[in-house]
Parts: sequence; C-alpha cells; structure tokens
Amino acid sequence: MKKILIIQNKRIGDVLISSVIANNIKKLYPESRVDFMAYDFTIGVIQHNPNIDTIIPISEKELKKIPNLIKMIRKVRKEQYDIIFDPYSKLQSRLICYFSKAAYRIGNKRKHKKLPLSFYSHPINLLDEKTQVCGKAIEDRINLITSVFPLENPDYEPKITLQEEEKVYPKLDAYKHPVVMLGILGSTPQKSMPYEYIAQIVDYITSNYKVHILFNYAPHQQAEADKIYKMCTNKESIILDIYEDSIRGFVRLMYACDVMVANEGGIVHIAKALNKPTFTIFSPYVNKDHWASFEDGKQHESIHLLEEKPDLFDTFTFEERKKIEENPHDLYKKLTPEMIIPKLEQFLALHIKK
Repeated sequence: MKKILIIQNKRIGDVLISSVIANNIKKLYPESRVDFMAYDFTIGVIQHNPNIDTIIPISEKELKKIPNLIKMIRKVRKEQYDIIFDPYSKLQSRLICYFSKAAYRIGNKRKHKKLPLSFYSHPINLLDEKTQVCGKAIEDRINLITSVFPLENPDYEPKITLQEEEKVYPKLDAYKHPVVMLGILGSTPQKSMPYEYIAQIVDYITSNYKVHILFNYAPHQQAEADKIYKMCTNKESIILDIYEDSIRGFVRLMYACDVMVANEGGIVHIAKALNKPTFTIFSPYVNKDHWASFEDGKQHESIHLLEEKPDLFDTFTFEERKKIEENPHDLYKKLTPEMIIPKLEQFLALHIKK
C-alpha cells in the first residue's frame, strides 16, 4: 500500500482545488492511503472527501515557529510516505519534503527559477498558460500528477462531499423567494470592491428581482459589512439573522442557496463545488486565467477590468500584477456598477425570474 501526502498550506480556495490531487491519485492507486495537510481553518472544504483518508490540520501561526516546524518534519519523516505533493511550494512545505525521504517528492516551481536545494525529486514547472476550462490553478495541480504518473482522463472538478443531514438547512425554510448569497467582501482588502459599488449592486438586485439576500464576509469583517448594509436601500430584502462563522457551516448554508454573486475568493470555489451558479467579480490584480474555473457564460460567469478596459493595462505579467496588488483601489474604482450590472443582468436572467 502506497502512503501519499498532499501539503497545501494556504487559503480555503487553494485547499479545495488541491483536493483534485487526492481525487485523481486515488484513481491511480485505489488501495493507497492519502493524507492531506492543511491549515486548520480551511479543512471544512475537504471533510468527508472519500479520497482523503486522514486530514492533518496545522496552525499557520505555529508552523512558522522553528521548533514546531522541526516537529512536523520529524512526524512526516516517521510516517515514511512514498509520494508527497506540494502544489504551493512554500518554504515550510519544501523543507518538509526535503527531509521526508519520500521517493517521490513532487512540487511546483517557476520555469525561470532554480531551487537552492533539491527539495523535490520531481520539480515541475508551472504551466505557461491555461488550456482547459477549469483554469490554470487546477491545471497546475493536475500537471503535478500527469508529469510523473500515467493518469488518463483526469477529473478536473473539485467536489465537496455533504452528509445527508448537512443537506438540510431549516433556517431558510421561512423564506419563499430565491436566496442569493452575496460575497460582499473579498478575503483581503485588495480583493474587495468599493463599498458604495457593492451597495449599488445590492440595490439593483433587490429592486429588480424577488429575492432574499444573504451577506457573506469573514467574522472579523463585521464592522465593514454593517457599513455596506447601511448604504443599501431595500434593507427588507437582506437577511441579517442568518450567518455561519465556520467553513462547514457556510458550506451547508451555500448548499441551501440558489445563486452566488461575489468578489473572487474561496467562497466562489465552494459554490462551484456544490454546483451552484456563480457570478464572480475579479479584483484588477487577480489573473482571471488562473482562477476563473468552468466558466461557460451560463452556469458560471465573471467580469474583470482587463476585459472591459484592456487599454488600462500596459502589461499583465507576474511582476506587474504584484505592483497592482499593492494598491488596486484606484483601478477597482474603474470597474463601475454601470459596467458590471449589464453582465450581471444576463446571468441572473438565466437563474432567477425577474
């Protein structure tokens, strides 16, 4: 029996899309044991995945402490894994790979970069561009497998497995209209639209459709969410007393909703994994080719300033995107509600009666 470890020490969306590694490696080695190491606040998206045998939760803060990292290195080495996948390739995960003694240590690297140590037995170059509708981020993870193992017909779609009792959400039973989950704030300020723009989009939806609106935001963003709520006109359409502060709770709530409209982030990947229609608003610095998955203009649609006003971008290289990320707010203001709403209207018309 092969012992396999996947390390994904990053955010919720990254963990969810990296679960495709587990789904596909189990197809190759159905009798294997697949462990998945991830930050403790992200594991809700991979719980009950039948292709993951053990979830190893880690603390982001604690793993940065050298003594704790050494303990983790020793723990992984003791397990004697045969194969380790490291899609994010952070320093901590690289060191875990390096000292693991696994025969197959497979991780991503940039094509023009040379690794200072032989962290990986198989360093795999990140793809130059996307070729699949799943988006480059998922393709890069599948590429980690196909570059080393003979995988046929890869499954590119991340999936969230719900228990039967999780598919019931009685808190929404009293509401008769379709429920729109609105991701009003991104995971970081750089991913969040101007508040007045968000309020205008909320007002457009509530003025034109018989719907109930749920706000999604991180618990520490409560004050910002309150500011946006106060700016909205049709407050009676916004449900304030239903909120889930855990990832698994949000998964249950999203499963009970009809549609998601959101700033790009992990919650969009959750909605897609639950087969819910999504409309995504990308921050100007985010590379849409990397993160826009399964878009067909019907079930999943999005908008990016680069597509609407390509003349604003001289280049969109990795270095240029990093510059924009430092202060994207001026560019974000150019992605106006007047630009977003026509595209949003076409999307909503497919999923909600006007």
